[in-house]
Amino acid sequence: MQSNTGPIVAAARWSARHPWRAIGLWVALVVGAVVAGGAMGIVNLTDGQQLSGESARAERTIESAKLRDAIQEHALVRRGDGGALGAADLAAAQDVAKRIKTLQTARNVTPAVTSRSGTAAIVTWELAREDPTALAPTRRVLATVEKQHPDLRIEQVGDVSIQEALDDAIGDDLSRAERLSLPITLVILLVAFGALIAALMPLLLAISCVALAVGLTAVASHVTPVSDAINSVILLIGLAVGVDYSMFFMRRARDERARGVTSIDAVEIAAATAGRAVVVSGITVLIAMSGMFLSGNGIFSSFAIGTMIVVATAVIGSITVLPGLSARLGKWVDRPRIPLLHRLGRPDGSSRIWSALVSRVMRRPGLALVVAGGSLVALAIPALGMNTKLLGTEDLPRSVPIMRTYDALTAAFPGDGGAHTVVVQAEDVTAPAVTAAITELGRRAAADPNFQLDGSPRVRISADRHAAEIAVPYPGPDDGRAAGAGLTTLRDSIVPQTVGRVATTAVSGNPAVSRDFSSQLSSRLPLVFGFVLALTFLLMLASFRSVAIATMTVVLNLLSVAAAYGVLVLVFQGHWAEGLLGFTSSGGIIAWLPLFLFVVLFGLSMDYHVFVLSRIREALDRGMHTRDAIHWGITTSAGVVTSAAVVMVAVFAVFATLTSLDFKQLGVGLASAVAIDATIVRGVLLPACMRLVGERNWYMPRWLEWIPRVGHGSHPAEAQAAS
Repeated sequence: MQSNTGPIVAAARWSARHPWRAIGLWVALVVGAVVAGGAMGIVNLTDGQQLSGESARAERTIESAKLRDAIQEHALVRRGDGGALGAADLAAAQDVAKRIKTLQTARNVTPAVTSRSGTAAIVTWELAREDPTALAPTRRVLATVEKQHPDLRIEQVGDVSIQEALDDAIGDDLSRAERLSLPITLVILLVAFGALIAALMPLLLAISCVALAVGLTAVASHVTPVSDAINSVILLIGLAVGVDYSMFFMRRARDERARGVTSIDAVEIAAATAGRAVVVSGITVLIAMSGMFLSGNGIFSSFAIGTMIVVATAVIGSITVLPGLSARLGKWVDRPRIPLLHRLGRPDGSSRIWSALVSRVMRRPGLALVVAGGSLVALAIPALGMNTKLLGTEDLPRSVPIMRTYDALTAAFPGDGGAHTVVVQAEDVTAPAVTAAITELGRRAAADPNFQLDGSPRVRISADRHAAEIAVPYPGPDDGRAAGAGLTTLRDSIVPQTVGRVATTAVSGNPAVSRDFSSQLSSRLPLVFGFVLALTFLLMLASFRSVAIATMTVVLNLLSVAAAYGVLVLVFQGHWAEGLLGFTSSGGIIAWLPLFLFVVLFGLSMDYHVFVLSRIREALDRGMHTRDAIHWGITTSAGVVTSAAVVMVAVFAVFATLTSLDFKQLGVGLASAVAIDATIVRGVLLPACMRLVGERNWYMPRWLEWIPRVGHGSHPAEAQAAS
């Protein structure tokens, strides 16, 4: 075989000829990253780093001035039969307060207070430290008193205990997702390859890529803090792309071994073809993920870091350690064979079903384009009515027991509503001018029906007197009319005309956080979309030397993303699917999801697109007519593309079964998009468009020839592979 000197083939060749070194280096890298990440720990974003706009500035001031409110916990005392509390029951509630006062982990304990209905009592205290370990002593007290009064239910609820319970629930969910997704993926791979070792290799590589990425991300977090959800995102993306890239490479190497070439030659040919497709696809995914840096939000930036690391590790592993394993195992990759399953696939990797479908599409491409394209456009139309919102307390899963306790607490002791937070910075916030301005702010707010202020507002001052926090309550829910109108009034008139004249100010609170987040995303979405679309177009242009292919790529990917948005709106903004997926509709889509889905889906859809186009290009390089090359490229890649898509859909669908609403929406969005992309887009729209364009598929204007070639073209290995 004629040698190919490209870096991809060179890396694969070195690994194939030095398999133990390649495997040893990879294992050392994974172990080293896991150990380093575990030893260093992960640094999470603070609240101020996660928020956007003015509310982020306010939160950073609160953090630096140490103005954070004390963390409160509550004991809710009720009768088991739901009846009114008697004298003995109230005495038990007071006993709870007395016992908690003796604990070092609690302070400022209030006596028991009875609800208006007389069916509940509450004891409130502050935690001495914001740490879940501070919950244990008070829980022991509640359990002791409850044991002495078996007719009572005594439950603890508060910010820290709720967060601990939700973290545990999410952790259990993710563990269940891992337990389900790994065996499901293995079963699909067994069906795809018909052999145990061949099925295990992609799965093991994907798991090692996830472990490596988690360790590297933990190390990177000491430079750039990350979201506490980053490991979940890494698992989701890493398992999908790791298995995909491995399948592309292994299937091609297996096909070449079946043709009679040696294991090392098979690895080199696979590297020159499937390996190049993996690299181009990976670069496209990295470009798409990097678009999240332009969002201006710390959560998205941390998602970009984690996903880019795991995609990069998957690409590197697919062209280094995987070739080493493939060459070392040789034909043993296809052992032990699974009875019956190893006979399911056709020798050339083609599919009878896809061959028949593509043949019909090629005969009537215009009709296929109108029907398939029209269907996706119709599916995308509901996305025009998409409402976005951040998760509120009402959206948290009620399957977690503490949330039902929270509901009982708020029902028995209803609050008047939340509060806007006005943060003031000055040389001395106790100076007469600032104090007078704060008083005037309170007077104006008290006269406005959008606020619920009796007398002067509550003001907290930092120890150095450089900052103050003013609470301005509002009636109703956080997303209510009064909260929104009051925020506008505060920011546009009351604050600028009072404390804004004598100090630096910022307004935060739940309504402000939601508005600022949505406003930031709305202003940055065109920039993110434009960046991803433009760079994807240029990469495809450089890779396939075709304006038509590059344009087709962008349009088809946009169509599949839009259709996935439509599915999300249909499923989650209505109520018909609540029983099916086990959720309560919030009437909207999680605010961060549209941007995240766009970059992820635009990147992941390139896996199949680049792989299919590479096979078509390969057929052209061996002299096929364009029409025949389209048919051959799609049908011979259909088996591995279908298997890879089924793996992705299965993994993402598992996340749709989790408790949290954001995971459900993420899972449904990703699963539906991949399913649409691997079937309607790649199996119908792509061949229809290419058939209609004909020979102009490969048109490259002379004035664009200066663009450097990336990845594809005529390669000696490809020529031999196709001969």
